[in-house]
Amino acid sequence: EPRAPAGEPLHRPFPALDRTAIAVLPFVNLSGEPEQEYFSEGISEDIITALSKLRWFYVIARNSSFVYRGKSVHHQQIGEELGVGYVVEGSVRKDGDHVRITAQLVDVATGSHLWAERYDRNLADVFAVQDEITQAVVAAIEPQLYAAEDFRARRKTPDNMDAWDLVMRALSHYWRVTRQDNLVAQALLEKAISVDPSYGQALSLLASCHTFSAHMGWQEMSRAVPTAERAALAAIRADSEDAWAHYALASVYLFNRRFDDCIAEFELALRLNPNFSPARGIYGVALSYRGRWEEGDRAAREALKFSPRDPFAAIYCGVAAYCQYVGRNYAEAIRLSREALRQRTDFVGAHRVLTASLGMAGGTDAAKAALEGLRRAQPNIKLAWLASELPFEHEADKAHYVEGFRRAGLG
Repeated sequence: EPRAPAGEPLHRPFPALDRTAIAVLPFVNLSGEPEQEYFSEGISEDIITALSKLRWFYVIARNSSFVYRGKSVHHQQIGEELGVGYVVEGSVRKDGDHVRITAQLVDVATGSHLWAERYDRNLADVFAVQDEITQAVVAAIEPQLYAAEDFRARRKTPDNMDAWDLVMRALSHYWRVTRQDNLVAQALLEKAISVDPSYGQALSLLASCHTFSAHMGWQEMSRAVPTAERAALAAIRADSEDAWAHYALASVYLFNRRFDDCIAEFELALRLNPNFSPARGIYGVALSYRGRWEEGDRAAREALKFSPRDPFAAIYCGVAAYCQYVGRNYAEAIRLSREALRQRTDFVGAHRVLTASLGMAGGTDAAKAALEGLRRAQPNIKLAWLASELPFEHEADKAHYVEGFRRAGLG
């Protein structure tokens, strides 16, 4: 057991935590230059700060994880001493005007690397490099953590699962963006809330399931949105600093046509966690429903850039496609919606944009085929539903969208 100078163990084992914990070890300075120590430590501290904004996970404080600076200690031992399931580690090597940074995420129970990446950057602006790398690392780690936790949850029988396991399993269904998966996620979350009625993460995810389902036409808007609103407000009461709770409430406000409140909630979610790509992507939807399609397009593309492995990548493509439709760039809208459907074949939003775009572009046969695909994904779709249920701020934008479907042959 590693010992501090006084012969004390570095750490007494932490009590087991009620949700997953992660430790960021100080990145190793391989430059051979002592003055680079501040840079490698700065990277680690940035990542700790950014990961701390993911309130679904515990992030061990710097003073605890930095005890291992310069020591060769087995991951499993760190896991036991800090009470964590995951460790982030890495190295920094400066060579002239360049810096190479490696980072990896380790599952301490198995010692396996869940994710690893290398970043080569020019050192011209060291702090911008630090921010960029932090953002890339955190955006990659978040979905990996959720996926690993879902894998763990699946090894338990549903009767033997606590609220955290139920939420992780629900999240994996939520990411799949199908009607059936959404219903499964809702059932798991309702079970989690019955176990713990003030569990913020379960409440915010339940609200998000209902608003997404209403947007896709799987649930009646008039029933889904009030249910989502109750859950989102309860999530904020449970933890007002959780970006997911504000993301959920922002989506509710969008369908309540409270546009200013909606934008304010999305922006608050992104201030609480700038690396939270779902909020950035759906913020793009809200902007485009207000006619601000260029800003919406930028938000969707930023979500894709910051989080390239994101399970919601198809949705961000679909958002960008809709923004291009609003901007009357039909060829680009067609390209992006086809890319979204390549990733998620039954994603209703992309089927809608593809159909309307082909309608406006005049590709009669292609538009007819796209409409058939849309009807398979959203069997009850009608022009009247598009006009009454989708939250357009401006009548001209509504008329323009509905016209695309009319030309494609929708009644």
